[in-house]
Amino acid sequence: MNRWQNKKYYKSYMNDFLFDFGIKVLLVLLAIATLYPFWNTIVVSFNDATDTLRGGLTFWPRKVSFQNYKAVFASGTIYHAFLVSVARVLLSTIGNIFLTSMLAYALSRKEYVLRKQFTFILILSMYISAGLIPYYFLIRSLGLINSFLVYVIPGLVNAFNFIVIRTYMGTIPDSLVESARIDGAEDFLIFMRIILPLITPVLATVALFVAVGNWNSWFDTMIFASGRQDLSTLQYELMKFLASSQNQAKSAADVGAMGMAKDYASSIVTPASIRAAITVVAAVPILVIYPFLQRYFVIGLTVGGVKE
Repeated sequence: MNRWQNKKYYKSYMNDFLFDFGIKVLLVLLAIATLYPFWNTIVVSFNDATDTLRGGLTFWPRKVSFQNYKAVFASGTIYHAFLVSVARVLLSTIGNIFLTSMLAYALSRKEYVLRKQFTFILILSMYISAGLIPYYFLIRSLGLINSFLVYVIPGLVNAFNFIVIRTYMGTIPDSLVESARIDGAEDFLIFMRIILPLITPVLATVALFVAVGNWNSWFDTMIFASGRQDLSTLQYELMKFLASSQNQAKSAADVGAMGMAKDYASSIVTPASIRAAITVVAAVPILVIYPFLQRYFVIGLTVGGVKE
């Protein structure tokens, strides 16, 4: 290899090295920018509430305190609300992915003559809504006000999830369904034994969407189930607690102005500290579930990448 070839090889190697190094640095900076807000929220949640008001918290708490979490879990209703939220998430997620996938399978079959019309109606529902007041009257006419079923029934079928699942079903060869029909299998058996196992990656993705949406929802509790304390969800209880912390912060300011005991001031919480603790409490269950579904996301990204 002559000098010119060595120089060309060295230049190509350096270009590749600098490009890879630049991409890695960019990804590291992007990861830091993405993770730092949540890490800062954790730092604030474990920091003394009055010390948080000074600002300047970066990577570690200045005064470690568990008072924020003690205040959040001090109410006895928070544990029952947690169980209600878990039951809501489980029933809504299972019902949504099962019924939506069944509908997607039915409307994905070419032999169904009305599939285009029903698909158009479902897609239209994504863009046109009658509003909150007609929706409230609909829920009331169905007898779902102050009922646990108000968390489950309205969300059993979702138009967006239907499109995602039906699109994924389009990657399944029709020969599998035809072979099963030749063997005498009916549509429900084909769906349960063939289609459902093949669409597991997209079902895991949709399940996470539905679970996160139901876990974070509190507005429907306030509108449709606020009349029964036993139906209160975790997010609704945390929202009420955050609102009450606003009044507590005002009282704490009055205490400080009157120069009362310092130990009382150290036991107070502020809206910023409570907001951080609530965010951590609400996010932990989702963070625990996500690693179990992550491998299905990888499968879902790779399926269809290789064409025969």
